Amino acid sequence: MFEDSLVESAGRIKTKRGLTTMLSFGIQFGLIGIMILIPLIYTEALPTKQLMTMLVAPPPPPPPPPPPPAEVIVHKKITTDIVDGALRTPTKIPKKIEKIVEDEAPAPQSAGVMGGVMGGVPGGSAGGVLGGVLSGVNATPPKVAPQKVRISQGVLQGNALSQPKPVYPAIAKSARITGSVVLAATISKSGAIENLRLVSGHPMLVPAAMDAVRQWRYKPYMLNGDPVEVDTQITVNFTMGGG
Repeated sequence: MFEDSLVESAGRIKTKRGLTTMLSFGIQFGLIGIMILIPLIYTEALPTKQLMTMLVAPPPPPPPPPPPPAEVIVHKKITTDIVDGALRTPTKIPKKIEKIVEDEAPAPQSAGVMGGVMGGVPGGSAGGVLGGVLSGVNATPPKVAPQKVRISQGVLQGNALSQPKPVYPAIAKSARITGSVVLAATISKSGAIENLRLVSGHPMLVPAAMDAVRQWRYKPYMLNGDPVEVDTQITVNFTMGGG
């Protein structure tokens, strides 16, 4: 040791540190290899329960349910005495014979009267004529007169009895407002104006036009000899020359 500390002896003494290290690594690798090979050689030392759990195969799936039983259709043989529309000859004499009694049809009741003739109207009078039913059917239905008709103002001019002219409103006249006022009205069966209503016209001219038309009178409009109501339109013109 004293010699190692001297400068002169430096480099002359050789150490065995590298050999020792290699030997140590060899021993360690050998021990690890032995520890790995022992379980492979002696398999009985392995945990059997864990290996069995890992190696057990899963149970097979349950079998499918059995198919439902096939439906059995029983065909009953119906015995009848009629074959192809004809009565079949019986093969044996029946023990009981039933008697079929048909109901009698009621006698027709006569709707006529004593002394009438055939072909007359049911419930007619005695001494009627043949063909009374046909004459009743072919009779002309009564005419129904319409309750109301629509006529233009020009056609109604011939039935006019009184048509007073409207008074030109002073404010409209000073403003020089002119134009036409269109009114819808119903002329009654007596010829009076009813249900008067505005269709179009200037607001300043409408009141004067409606006041004048309410006083108009017509002759009753006749249709098939009867008076009827008439729906029409009345036009009242306002001009600066006169109402």
